[in-house]
Amino acid sequence: MNTPISNRYEFVLLYDVENGNPNGDPDAGNMPRIDPETGYGIVTDVCIKRKIRNYVELVKGDAQGFRIYIKEGIPLNQNHADAYAAIGLKTGDKAKLDKVDEARKWMCANFFDVRTFGAVMSTGDNCGQVRGPVQINFSRSIDPIIQQEVTITRQTVTKIEDAEKERTMGRKHIVPYGLYRAEGYVAAKLANDETKGTGFSEDDLALLWDALVNMFENDHSAARGKMALRKLVIFKHASELGNAPSHKLFELVKVNRKAEANPPRNYSDYITSVGNAPEGVEIIEK
Repeated sequence: MNTPISNRYEFVLLYDVENGNPNGDPDAGNMPRIDPETGYGIVTDVCIKRKIRNYVELVKGDAQGFRIYIKEGIPLNQNHADAYAAIGLKTGDKAKLDKVDEARKWMCANFFDVRTFGAVMSTGDNCGQVRGPVQINFSRSIDPIIQQEVTITRQTVTKIEDAEKERTMGRKHIVPYGLYRAEGYVAAKLANDETKGTGFSEDDLALLWDALVNMFENDHSAARGKMALRKLVIFKHASELGNAPSHKLFELVKVNRKAEANPPRNYSDYITSVGNAPEGVEIIEK
């Protein structure tokens, strides 16, 4: 259904990594991101959004209404130029406010990630700003993680002048095991507002849930190791503004490590439980 959503949602995402790097930190030699004070692992919201974008692009390609705005190899301003051409303006024209709003609506209608996550599109040809209804917090590991550096060898060299060396050395950074938790929000009012709504629809919402469930299955690589979704808990409110505070809903999802599992080595070392929802909220588990 292309009808904008009319219910507020929150969700909790549990996923794990085994012998892989879920999100390298470029400021630390691409080591797995970590909170230096506590030792808990971190995965940024941008990392998860990238996987959602990749899944949507894999499933939808460049189908009408499902293009991806933040896409490798495509300058953002090129997309703005497409919007201007669609509304009858030339690249470089100084658009008035009504035309900027028209361009914003065109971007929302044509780019899945714009109407989902929002975007600042004021560079080059001004297409305004969009506040997206879907937002995701940083993921955090349930327990402190171990950052492990593994030395590897390659049976060749890169430069001709190094041919006598026969092989080169390299390094991989992994987490032996880590269970991560992310929390997110879907604000219906930011989707269906008559003036600033993005038009994020029931079809878009179903695609978002599919992406969260399947994003790791089509993103495997040697660097990321074994990553898998373990649980998706969705809280559906009976109204667009919500029927309970989000933090109280998040507290219903509890993840506890078994006492004998020290350190934890797989998902079976944890016990996950979901409490009873308050009135006006439905719990959906995937």
